[in-house]
Amino acid sequence: MRKNGWGFDTRDIDTKVRPQDDFFHYASGAWMKRNPIPKAEARWGSFTMLRHTTDKQLQTLLKKVTSKKRTKTESAEQMIRDLYRSGIHLKRRRSLGLAPLQPLLKRIENIKTPEDVVRTIAHLERIGSGGIWGIGIDQDMKDSEKYIIHLGQGGLGMPDRDYYIKDDAESRRVRSAYEKHLVRLLELAGRPREARQEAAIVLEIETALAKVSMKKEDLRDVDKTYHKKSLSQLQKLAKGVDWKEYFKSLGAKPGEVVVMQPDFFIAAERMLHTFPIESWKTYLRTHIVGDFSSVLTPKLEKESFTFYSIVLSGTKHMKPLWRRILRMVNGGLSELLGELYVAEYFPHEAKHKVEVIVADLFRAYETRIKNLDWMSAATKVKAIRKLRQMHRKLGYPNKWKTYRGLRIFVNDFAGNAMRVSEYEHRRALRRLKKPVDHDEWFMSPQTVNAYCSFGLNDIVFPAAILQHPFFHATADDAFNYGAIGSVIGHEITHGFDDQGCKFDGNGNRKTWWTKTDSKRFAAKARRLVKEFNDYEVAPGMNVNGRLTLGENIADLGGISIAYDAYQLRLKKTGRRNIAGFTPEQRFFLGYAATEREQERPAYRKTMVMTDPHSPSCFRVNGPLSNLPEFYAAFGVKKGDTLYREPKERAKIW
Repeated sequence: MRKNGWGFDTRDIDTKVRPQDDFFHYASGAWMKRNPIPKAEARWGSFTMLRHTTDKQLQTLLKKVTSKKRTKTESAEQMIRDLYRSGIHLKRRRSLGLAPLQPLLKRIENIKTPEDVVRTIAHLERIGSGGIWGIGIDQDMKDSEKYIIHLGQGGLGMPDRDYYIKDDAESRRVRSAYEKHLVRLLELAGRPREARQEAAIVLEIETALAKVSMKKEDLRDVDKTYHKKSLSQLQKLAKGVDWKEYFKSLGAKPGEVVVMQPDFFIAAERMLHTFPIESWKTYLRTHIVGDFSSVLTPKLEKESFTFYSIVLSGTKHMKPLWRRILRMVNGGLSELLGELYVAEYFPHEAKHKVEVIVADLFRAYETRIKNLDWMSAATKVKAIRKLRQMHRKLGYPNKWKTYRGLRIFVNDFAGNAMRVSEYEHRRALRRLKKPVDHDEWFMSPQTVNAYCSFGLNDIVFPAAILQHPFFHATADDAFNYGAIGSVIGHEITHGFDDQGCKFDGNGNRKTWWTKTDSKRFAAKARRLVKEFNDYEVAPGMNVNGRLTLGENIADLGGISIAYDAYQLRLKKTGRRNIAGFTPEQRFFLGYAATEREQERPAYRKTMVMTDPHSPSCFRVNGPLSNLPEFYAAFGVKKGDTLYREPKERAKIW
């Protein structure tokens, strides 16, 4: 933030664009012209810039830690230092080649039966590699005080099933590039003669898996992905897998499991017996090389970058080595690094200021629920009860995770990655024997993001997102409420979006709406689906309104609630204009600042194919075109591009 600034830099405005026609480019157009996308990025904007800033802060911390010559074994400093050093040591990684994978490759070579394939899948799950399916341990959504194993579909190398199945230009482009990637991966893995044939085998298996995978639009639906089974029921569902043996290999003894996609498991079990064993060996061998490429040789890391970053995202250059290794440290030792980060970069006054904003948001949300014209009185009571039960987690956890017993070695980057994954696997399994931990965080404090947990009924805002351009303790209230206020309102609204609204205040999947209320809500949601379906991203490619519905509801609700909360604050602080802008205009400029972003064309196409978030320009112009408060602030009238007839405007919360 500029010295003595109020949060928004007016030099970022493109005065040639009318705010009534395109508020996204009005608020950020000049900034976009001055800030081209860096070659090492697929997109550039508020989130990515703040992540870059946070990485620089973490780099400073890493320099302090790695400069220490003596540290106690298994201390935070030793683990952070040696994990980072093991990744930076490219000469060592290059000399090792595929040696870290040899025990796995030998295990795969010794596979003789489908049962061996399943046992190997379980082992790969433990150490962080992918198999045909995967597991997760989370709350039982119909019994939120208990943890349960979730079995979910997997096995694909491309980001979504549609890339294997569809025949549009983008799917063909990515599919062709992926096949070439598999060939190069296998060549680098020491199989140049077999590479083309084996790449074809991998693609054949993955295509078969893709055809039986649940569509991404349905994966969002918590009811379509909840099928609780006893082990005997699971055994009947997928007869050709010895599930007791599978879970034994995982180190688990579940009584029941949630099978998220039953049809997938029925088909995958058949495939285990219809594809030749040699094909499965090829598939698994290729996948482990791909899965661990980023922690093996520089050539393998570069090949992974070529497909997953250049092809899918349009990125020009790899990020510098220190940022690539930092990502591993951040992921593997997240809360150890998080403790250091909070101590250095998150002042107490910032947390206090955010708590004030959050309190205003909850007051505004409750009032808004009471005034809804489409919800019955009985459902309003339950909605308010859920809102009051929602937990607020700001900055960092009350208690930090321990990493006791985790061994990190300075000369074994790939081995460190596997040991970290297995350590977290065992931590997750221990949940099955314990009551649900309501204090647990699923993001580290140094993460520039936020989330809402349906099962815990909480909203979580790590310290790293509580910085400019989302928030600054000395910024104008209008900016802070428009920026971080809308983000917080967004996460609260997720608890009431098309999926969050299925959970009660205790985190259980329960129908607490009347049938009439549910029908009215669905009708309002359909309007938002249609609205976003009409937004064109590229010729012949539009936003997927069904896939992005939850995020679009949260965007619309978030800015609406934040606006109301700011009006509550204005009554206490009084009104004043700054830089020629009214309080309301500054509020909307603050909102636009959080979604400031430009993307490479390839990234935008991948995002539309896979991401439940809409592109940034539509996350600004879409909600604002529905808000009468925005119309009043900027004088939007009939004939303006952002104008919608009152009956066509979406309003839910």
